[in-house]
Amino acid sequence: MPSTQWNPGAYLTYASERTQPFIDLLQRVRAPKAARIVDLGCGPGNGMPVLRGMWPTAQITGIDSSEEMLQRAREATDDDRISYTRADIRDLQLQEPADLIVSNAALQWIPEHRELLPSIMDNVAPGGMLAVQVPGNFHAPSHQLLAEFAAAQPYAQHIDPAALLKPTAELTDYMLDVAQPGWEVEAWETRYHHVLQGEDPVFDWISAAAARPVLQALPGEIREQFSAEYKAALREAYPATRIGTILPFRRLFFIARRQRA
Repeated sequence: MPSTQWNPGAYLTYASERTQPFIDLLQRVRAPKAARIVDLGCGPGNGMPVLRGMWPTAQITGIDSSEEMLQRAREATDDDRISYTRADIRDLQLQEPADLIVSNAALQWIPEHRELLPSIMDNVAPGGMLAVQVPGNFHAPSHQLLAEFAAAQPYAQHIDPAALLKPTAELTDYMLDVAQPGWEVEAWETRYHHVLQGEDPVFDWISAAAARPVLQALPGEIREQFSAEYKAALREAYPATRIGTILPFRRLFFIARRQRA
């Protein structure tokens, strides 16, 4: 994953909107007796209250590669059955298989995440499951404009193309990736319509996530110029309405359940 720093405060500006897909994913899990849960890419821990509410006695481990995010998560957690580990998802190898491995809007940061799915599934206990949500919004104006500006001068000379997130696959591709012998699969997609407030709310949203590596790669004055032009384009693509700025956002969900031996 990109090595640029995360800003937990900026990410949590829209915490409720970012957490809602996690809630929707977990409501389809249907595993009330899960005792060992792992949250891959747990970020600042905004999903932990949801996990704890659904599984009051489970041992929960949050894994993330960002020390800034984990520090925020630890500060917000007062539960001795919740722990956090700094690690790369690529290197996942649990000491004990988990009854539930969840990942909410994290795997897309790894270009080869589809190839990692079988090894992640190896860490699921018999009768357990993998539940994943990834954004499917890469063809939306927010992301298309980001790619266009990043490819233009004077910005392109400062930006590593690897800093731009690659589009996620289609839902049927993910279903086939996890449809291994001995596994049951279900999947769905949802298009949320977030109502955001503020002068440049779509910029605020994307600058805390997909645009973060691009913005951090640009030197000061160039970053200000980029931000001003990108904000103007986003305001045109997502005009303010009488209820706020409406941001449609497509998300993909899939669950793989491992049969008992």
